[in-house]
Amino acid sequence: MKTLVIGAGGFVGEYLLEAIQEEMLGEEIIATMLPGENMKHEKIHIEELDISNPMAILQLLEKEKPDYIINLAAQNSILFTWENPGLTVDINIKGCINILDAVRQVKYQPRILLIGSGEEYGKVQEDELPINERVNLNPYNIYGATKACQNLMAEIYVRAYDMQIIMARAFNYIGPGQTTLFSISDFAKQMAEIEAGCCVPVIHVGNLDSKRDFIDVRDLVRAYVLLLQRGESGEVYNVGSGNAVSIKEILELILEKGKASVEVKVDSDRIRPLDVPIVHADIKKLEKATGWKRKISLEESIQDMLEYWRNNI
Repeated sequence: MKTLVIGAGGFVGEYLLEAIQEEMLGEEIIATMLPGENMKHEKIHIEELDISNPMAILQLLEKEKPDYIINLAAQNSILFTWENPGLTVDINIKGCINILDAVRQVKYQPRILLIGSGEEYGKVQEDELPINERVNLNPYNIYGATKACQNLMAEIYVRAYDMQIIMARAFNYIGPGQTTLFSISDFAKQMAEIEAGCCVPVIHVGNLDSKRDFIDVRDLVRAYVLLLQRGESGEVYNVGSGNAVSIKEILELILEKGKASVEVKVDSDRIRPLDVPIVHADIKKLEKATGWKRKISLEESIQDMLEYWRNNI
């Protein structure tokens, strides 16, 4: 049994490869990265792959014949996607179609996990909270729109070609090592820099009123592994904590755990053109299908993120 992780060179990829090894999901793991990325993992075979090249994907599948495929390759910084919509479409939609069509052409049926986003739901009504998988998709940003399109394309491939595709909608994930393109990691790094005396004691923030469903990346990847094994083809599963917390509450937690007194300043450049007031996932479908339960609290996640940046300034 083989597991192929496409786009494993990023933040989630590092944790997912560890989870796959821990869960013994197949006897061999192949991980792909873009040219120029650097990964070092014992007992994992590394391949360079650009998902904009459909022939390269097909050749890799024919050579390795993986039993499981997880596609992590995506442009997932919402701020970046506002500034680069064309590139976001090329990666998140065209790249995904290239993968699905390559699988269609091989002479066997691997199980595929595609990673979507809670951003696909966009702004929902109060009576639709918590958001379950039956809520109509109404994305409010470029990223969410591309992931919604990916989901629709996958459903077509399941029906038309009887492919084994499971879809996960990941909500806001955080954890040690996350890039500062994401606000919570950015806040934690700013605090660590202030503690180290690297800058003035001011944390710059955007909109603090939004409420989001935050899940630790280590819990997230456990859910991915379980869905790949136990999820039903053609079905979508929310992956989140099941709780909504405001950005302000998380910032207060960082200030509480920080070792310096700081001033908080709102920076207009950090505010998105459109923002959704509250995101809150219903995760009962995931729990019923896989038995998954959250293990890492928000407080533990924040503490680990602060320690990461204190050690990596």
